[in-house]
Amino acid sequence: MQGSKLYVGNLSYSVTNEQLEELFANQGTVNSVNIIEGKGFGFVEMSSSEEAQSAMDALNNTEFNGRPLKIDEARPQKPRRDFSDNRNRRDFRDNRKRF
Repeated sequence: MQGSKLYVGNLSYSVTNEQLEELFANQGTVNSVNIIEGKGFGFVEMSSSEEAQSAMDALNNTEFNGRPLKIDEARPQKPRRDFSDNRNRRDFRDNRKRF
């Protein structure tokens, strides 16, 4: 395992950052917790890759607030595409067809 950041999925929408931090703190030092509101997943950053691996081994598929957690190594976020150029081109084509 490379990094110390974990993806935590299948979270109940009622879970708080504090509850998730408390759960992972039993596996090592938690640097940060970030639940993506209204999406049912979040990220937990542990202080080392060894602690992250330990947390993943111990907590993956365990029940938390009535749901089995899905834990995996977090992947880097993909860059978002900028559609502004396409929009401008489309507007130009749309305007051209009107005349």
